[in-house]
Amino acid sequence: MRAKPGRFLTVEGIEGAGKSCNLECIQQFLRDAGHPILLTREPGGTDLGEEIRALLLGHKHHGMSVDSELLLMFAARAEHLAQKIKPALERGTWVLCDRFTDATYAYQGGGRGISPRRIAALEDWVQCGLHPDLTILLDLPVAQGRQRAARRSAPDRIERERSEFFERVRSAYLERARGEPKRIRVVDASAALPAVQAQIRRLMADYLAGEGA
Repeated sequence: MRAKPGRFLTVEGIEGAGKSCNLECIQQFLRDAGHPILLTREPGGTDLGEEIRALLLGHKHHGMSVDSELLLMFAARAEHLAQKIKPALERGTWVLCDRFTDATYAYQGGGRGISPRRIAALEDWVQCGLHPDLTILLDLPVAQGRQRAARRSAPDRIERERSEFFERVRSAYLERARGEPKRIRVVDASAALPAVQAQIRRLMADYLAGEGA
């Protein structure tokens, strides 16, 4: 008997939004509900993807063109989809991914100023119609997120951008959420972690109820 297709869930947000700890919360929630989980990330997720991630986020290529950055993001994504995401979904595993194409629209689109049409052309080519079933957007003010991120680790190449860049990124995320309110659910990530995770658990319970899971 063929396995029931898995579901594709993503978590998005600017730096300091708390993606790492909240991904753990979501992963545990889904496991408790009896779903097999693949936790992965973008850029990355595969050996090739992780090498591309190092190019994108490391400090060796400060003069990287915005087009190169965009194409590298989708190169990593193509490998990720082929090697991990699609096979997992086909065997009935639920995929939980730290960022996906919404991040490209936010960072390379909103942040870098690349036309959404150019991103959409690559999205159509690489993804062939595959999109997340549910996206949780952890939203908080840029200043608060940057304060949190500064306490966490040294900034990578993209994290070193100015606050104005991240304001554009946040605006692009929220614009996408307004355009797809059924898929993209906004969570107030400015609150204390227990309150944020309470929001997430309610959201996930509603989603699973709707799935009949």
